[in-house]
Amino acid sequence: MNCTSCKPGRLEVGYIDNLFSAHTCNSCGGNWIYLGDYLTWQQNAEDFDTSGQPTVAVEAEETQQALLCPVTGSLMLKYRICHDSDHRLDLSPAVNGIWLDRGEWQLLKDRGLATSLNKIFTAPWQKQVRDDSAKATFEGLYDDKFGEQGHAKLKALRDWLADQNQRAAMIAYLAAVDPYSANK
Repeated sequence: MNCTSCKPGRLEVGYIDNLFSAHTCNSCGGNWIYLGDYLTWQQNAEDFDTSGQPTVAVEAEETQQALLCPVTGSLMLKYRICHDSDHRLDLSPAVNGIWLDRGEWQLLKDRGLATSLNKIFTAPWQKQVRDDSAKATFEGLYDDKFGEQGHAKLKALRDWLADQNQRAAMIAYLAAVDPYSANK
């Protein structure tokens, strides 16, 4: 098979970290894996721990353009791995094949996601990524608007108010220009 990412490379049969079967590009170092091979490994990888493994200083690459499945030639779908990373994994739903750019497996291990690869392609995972991304965006906006210290105080007050029986009256008190006057 030809490489879906760099085009001139050939996908050669091998293994990712001697764990499960993959086809590795002899040019760009990307990996084509089948979800079935990964899931077979995953069933026995409950205790898979990356903390004792040496970290290879490889910067994870990201293919920006749309990729074609090396088996079917159909367009693959991109899925974000988490809200604080721009990395997207490519999935060919036609054959349940996954393209990992060079360094992305190490990135997944570093983030503790090596045993959750299949979950990344689910609707609940992607919804959580979007929700976390939106929350991070609002956190940044509020930090800019109120200052980090002011925002932290507001969050603490908000959390405290959430547990109060007279919450609405307390918010009205805070919103009033002069809460000790009959005038608004």
